[in-house]
Amino acid sequence: MKILVTGFEPFGESPLNPSQMLVESLSENNQEGVTLIKEVLPVDQAKAPERVVLLINQHLPDAILAFGLAMSRSKISLERVALNLQDFRIPDNKGVTVMDQPIQSEGPAAYFSTLPLQEMLTALQSKGIPAELSLSAGTYLCNLVFYTIMHNLSERPSNVLAGFVHLPALPEQAAASAKRLTSLGFDLQLSAAKILIKTLIEVQQKNIESSITKERHEPHC
Repeated sequence: MKILVTGFEPFGESPLNPSQMLVESLSENNQEGVTLIKEVLPVDQAKAPERVVLLINQHLPDAILAFGLAMSRSKISLERVALNLQDFRIPDNKGVTVMDQPIQSEGPAAYFSTLPLQEMLTALQSKGIPAELSLSAGTYLCNLVFYTIMHNLSERPSNVLAGFVHLPALPEQAAASAKRLTSLGFDLQLSAAKILIKTLIEVQQKNIESSITKERHEPHC
């Protein structure tokens, strides 16, 4: 089983991004038979979606778990919906700003995550990690990559479980901000990522076993 795990480089005024730190800290082989394909994406309106599509085509992962930073969030946010919309609050790291434009001109208005969100939420909360389901991944690069992933998978026969998770600010980011931010320590964020990956593996394995059982019991000529 191959799981593509992505994060983003720092952007805006902060020199840190917990999603990059997560990707760099996760072990590539944390469970027998499972390989993590790890990538830190550029905060670049053109290159980020190109890179994630290249990774999908190159590795054909069984699951995709994309992470990003949302400084205003107080909990680990499991995103339900990717919108076909680019409307940047700040420029990307190349200085590009996009206002009120679709990601795919002929694409649907939205895609739903195919991650096992309820199972993931329960797993996080059972370990005392603050987590929530979210209806908005925003309209910046996180949503752009989320939508790109789901659109790419929609164009091929696929049982890939895929979606996006937003992370809160780190304590050092909250301390440096002029805004009053709720933060979550990196060790806890890393634990959350490991729980999400473990849950994803368990659900995908159950799906495979269920598919095999169903196939065995189907009538044959």
